[in-house]
Amino acid sequence: QVQLVESGGGLAQPGGSLRLSCAASGSAASMFVLGWFRQAPGKEREFVGVVDPSGRNRRVANSLEGRFTISRDIARNMVYLQMNSLTPEDTAVYYCVARFRGSDPADGYPYWGQGTQVTVSS
Repeated sequence: QVQLVESGGGLAQPGGSLRLSCAASGSAASMFVLGWFRQAPGKEREFVGVVDPSGRNRRVANSLEGRFTISRDIARNMVYLQMNSLTPEDTAVYYCVARFRGSDPADGYPYWGQGTQVTVSS
């Protein structure tokens, strides 16, 4: 199992930046694929990005490429989401997620953090 705790959310102005952090803990945390989803009010949850256990293979949703970057600190079992050029449409609760590296991606992510609120407003 893995436990996920997000931090770094808050209020940002349009055009600003925020960096979200997620601490993954558990005896096998380093063996999990880690990622981010978000959910805006009244909308479905949306995939944001994912990074594999090595940290070398990572992907961000096409609509967010160029503004969002996902990265991983292997030694600290942390995953980060750097968000730049924020717009009000980025306002959402951002969730850290995890799945075991050997699991089928089609089965989704069984582990979720509690979420951190990001609000983009002037």
